[in-house]
Amino acid sequence: MKIFLTCTTLALAFAATTVSADAKGCLKGAVVGGVAGHVAGHHGVLGAAAGCAIGHHEANKTDKSQQNQAPNQ
Repeated sequence: MKIFLTCTTLALAFAATTVSADAKGCLKGAVVGGVAGHVAGHHGVLGAAAGCAIGHHEANKTDKSQQNQAPNQ
């Protein structure tokens, strides 16, 4: 129970500190992570939080690489 509360607190703290409301990649990652977490031991919420963070990170990486490839005008 302590681990669940710690993870939930960390997830809420992470969500509260995000400045922008841009959820690009988060929803897809949360769905995939939630399903994987549920299958891997009934940790769907923890998997969803981790999936959201990873999905958002990957979306930002993709955006930055596309900006670097685009010619400056």
